Amino acid sequence: MKIKTTVLMAIAAAFLLCPNVGAAEIKIGVAAALTGNAAQYGVPIRKGFELAVREINGSGGVGRTGLELVIEDEQGKKEEAINSFRKLIFQDKVLMLFGPTLSNSAQASDPVAQGARTVVFGTSNTADGITSIGDYVFRNSVTERDILPVTLKRAVQKTGLKKVAVLYGNDDIFTKSGYDNFKKALQDLKIPVTATETFAKGDVGFKPQLTNIKASNPDAIVLSALVAEGAPIMVQARQLGIDLPFIGGNGMNSPRIFQLAKNSSDNLWVGSPWSVESPTSENKRFIASYQKAYQEMPDQFAAQAYDAMYIAAQALKKIKLTGKLEADRKALRDALPAIQWNGTTGAFKFRQVTGRGGRPAGYDAVQTAIVMMTKNNRYVIQR
Repeated sequence: MKIKTTVLMAIAAAFLLCPNVGAAEIKIGVAAALTGNAAQYGVPIRKGFELAVREINGSGGVGRTGLELVIEDEQGKKEEAINSFRKLIFQDKVLMLFGPTLSNSAQASDPVAQGARTVVFGTSNTADGITSIGDYVFRNSVTERDILPVTLKRAVQKTGLKKVAVLYGNDDIFTKSGYDNFKKALQDLKIPVTATETFAKGDVGFKPQLTNIKASNPDAIVLSALVAEGAPIMVQARQLGIDLPFIGGNGMNSPRIFQLAKNSSDNLWVGSPWSVESPTSENKRFIASYQKAYQEMPDQFAAQAYDAMYIAAQALKKIKLTGKLEADRKALRDALPAIQWNGTTGAFKFRQVTGRGGRPAGYDAVQTAIVMMTKNNRYVIQR
């Protein structure tokens, strides 16, 4: 596979530059959407992983053992995610794997990893219930349940909005989860909803829904969407004279919004543990390294992938690999929950969630949200 070959050549080059690292021995799988609409998230994710691995290997690896990435393109599709997981776990025999990109895909593929007792670590899927699948399921992507209430509350404080309309995708686990969490947050803040409209993945025309929303006279529009639909929604809203704030979720936190919604992207509110404007030394170092490697600015998804690799590396440093795959996979699973990290996305730790029947299950991220608003093709922190 061309993607895999390119990655392995890059990793091999890192070893040649660092004689203190032995041959690549720890195989780490990555299932990311590198083609299709979700590639706008998946490609930066791959770059974040590759950058972190080059740095880790260049600094001596994990106990002088290098990391080797094995990357599969799951195309943002559930079936491809399942196939990628099966290949990485059973054929490539990776120690652990990262991915997939979308929550829909994670709900379908994470049970494969759980059943194989192999750690799966999500860096971009944020819908409710994913880590409830089992105790081999981890993620450092902060859930919509944690982020959206903070985003909404800050937007209320800054704009003085009193009532909102809601627009969400009703055929996607991520966007439906976002809607459920927005709905609860609105109820908790006692903010009335003037209208609720829906759309489906792949829709391109949204003027009927937006016309109804405009007639309901809201102060803002709460939007649960991926950027593929969210960008044209913003464009068509502005065309109809709807110059209101949009309050979005994780799917709208992408620099692609500035390309896809040219001259229509201002006044979008989103939350994330990461911002390009965060002034920490860890973030400045990451941004500089990413720009040097790829001649472009990183986004939230690259940052979360980068930190996730370092979190996994810390766990690997705490275990002694035996070469017995089943035992080594369990040892890694046992070491991960205690890892705390201060990286480009800020201070991080895990919290365990409960699954079916109230039994302990997987692990979500604990991080502080940064709320941002788009202005002049930038995400500007709102304090």
